[in-house]
Amino acid sequence: MQIQRREFLKQSAAGLGGLLAGLPLARAEQSKPAYFDPYETVSLGKTKLKVSRFCLGTGVHGGNRQSNATRMGKEKFDALLQGAHERGVRLYDLADLYGTHPYLIPALKGVPRDSIGIISKIWFRRGGIPDPERPDADVVVQRFLKEIGTDYLDLVLLHCVESGTWPEELRKQMDILAQLKQKGMIRAHGVSCHSIPALEAAAAEPWVDSVHTRINPYGMSMDGPPEKVVPVLKKLHDAGKGVVGMKIIGEGRLRHDDEKRDETARWVLGLGYVDVLNVGFEKVEEIDDFAARVRKVPRSV
Repeated sequence: MQIQRREFLKQSAAGLGGLLAGLPLARAEQSKPAYFDPYETVSLGKTKLKVSRFCLGTGVHGGNRQSNATRMGKEKFDALLQGAHERGVRLYDLADLYGTHPYLIPALKGVPRDSIGIISKIWFRRGGIPDPERPDADVVVQRFLKEIGTDYLDLVLLHCVESGTWPEELRKQMDILAQLKQKGMIRAHGVSCHSIPALEAAAAEPWVDSVHTRINPYGMSMDGPPEKVVPVLKKLHDAGKGVVGMKIIGEGRLRHDDEKRDETARWVLGLGYVDVLNVGFEKVEEIDDFAARVRKVPRSV
């Protein structure tokens, strides 16, 4: 099994090279630099969103409207948000579950709203947040806009879907979010998935613009082993869905392992199916460290 697993990882890491194989070499070389840029602008699937490859996650150990980001205190969290922006991060992953809505806009005071992307997520499950009620998505999004201090959100997700039949179970909320998109209150909608059946359903569901998915080469905090998850990511990518990778450094467990951080950057980018790397950095030094590792990854991996 270990031999098969290693072989799978080697083959899947060659995904990007396979995608580029059909392009004339000169054209590929002219259109993009030789190595990945952590701060370059990328397309989020077939949505109209243009975002930075790095996204700052704010939900490490999040729940009950708290996370490691909020627990560090406003001064330190503000400095992290500002430091991320100064380095080139233009996408920020918030959620009702994390309690991070009120921090972003004040920390980035003076930054044009249309120069950054804001993601938030609706918690529809029991528990998780103090409120016992679960109002419909239009009511929740209106609250999000006030809490964040913005007229629109770039991406709104149904948070932590696990059921393989979630499109039937959450259809009412999906329809409401589609209406909000038509009104310009949100620019795209999708789901954050926490099971392979949920991922499979997202790949087949036309309503889905973008998906948050857990991915790293070690199977840490994922929906299944890499060899089962990666084929579904290919389906999502081929269907034109945006793919935002979470748990890239294993929910922080690779924080002190240089070799594995290098490998996860190389492997995830090499797949060719992940548009954005969403990482819950807690220090600007961590941003710089992982950015340096991304810059070592050849585009032809």
